Amino acid sequence: MKRARVAALLAAVAVAVVGCTSSEGVGEPRRPAGGAPMPKGAGEVSDLPSASTDRSCGDPTASLRPAGPPPAPGAFPAGSAMAEIRARGKLIVGVDQNTYQFGYRNPFTGAVEGFDIDMAKEIAKAIFGTAEGKLQLKVLTSAQRVPAVKNGDVDLVVETMTINCERRRDVEFSSVYYMARQRVLVKNGADIEGVESLGGKRVCAAHGSTSIARIVNLEVDPKPVGVGVDSWTDCLVMLQQNQVDAVSTDDTILAGLRAQDPFTTLLDDSLSQEPYGMAMAKDAPEFTRFVNAVIEDLRTSGRWEQIYDRWLLALLETPGSPPRATYRD
Repeated sequence: MKRARVAALLAAVAVAVVGCTSSEGVGEPRRPAGGAPMPKGAGEVSDLPSASTDRSCGDPTASLRPAGPPPAPGAFPAGSAMAEIRARGKLIVGVDQNTYQFGYRNPFTGAVEGFDIDMAKEIAKAIFGTAEGKLQLKVLTSAQRVPAVKNGDVDLVVETMTINCERRRDVEFSSVYYMARQRVLVKNGADIEGVESLGGKRVCAAHGSTSIARIVNLEVDPKPVGVGVDSWTDCLVMLQQNQVDAVSTDDTILAGLRAQDPFTTLLDDSLSQEPYGMAMAKDAPEFTRFVNAVIEDLRTSGRWEQIYDRWLLALLETPGSPPRATYRD
């Protein structure tokens, strides 16, 4: 009952935030004339390269192997990223606040919580012995994630972020901690039955996501019209206002949107697999190995399943298991 109340209130919040979001790093979008006002930053996008075919880095999901189990909190080499974070007193993590049950702001408490937030807490606990008062969350849009890591604004991004070679040129990734699939959300009764029905349709996804690039490069004729937004809740509002015909992104995100609007349907078709990784700076390999050691401990201890069951079991209506790690050394 509480989850239903949260979902209903989130739907209302989604409507209320139209026009209140902002975007960085994207050009001025093209806006169709007439109709209901569009969310700020929303507009048609095209000519995006498809990151899914880039294999210039080999296997993009292959990360750095842990040196062993996570060391005891505080037992870190001098000058390491972990020692510097501990000396600062906080782990700074980029997260989302619009993805229900993954990273969302609870309207009853004001706290940002979810599966990704609990994953970030586990990293903080491994550094400090506790996450209480030691985790600083920085809310980012999809387009802001890579710049935030490169600029040193965050130590880590844990935000439903797909690993690919294009992003690996700028950031390092952990091993895969969750495997999602890109799917399609439509209104009940829509004349869209699968991916092949998206030709010529207006399909919404977030700026800076792999989803929007895959949409505009979909092998159908005519091509779908990509509509980019800053936040996923903007996609839901535009679907409700008939400004787009569908929303396409990871099934984790779409399941959250569906929970907020029972008059939508999540199609069975899958466009791709989306391996999630935690993003961090490329110049601190010891930190990547440490994060991977923590994730490996979550896999083997059963803690991963506990976090999944808390946040995602009811939402996705299927049991979950952690993906296996792949390492390149």
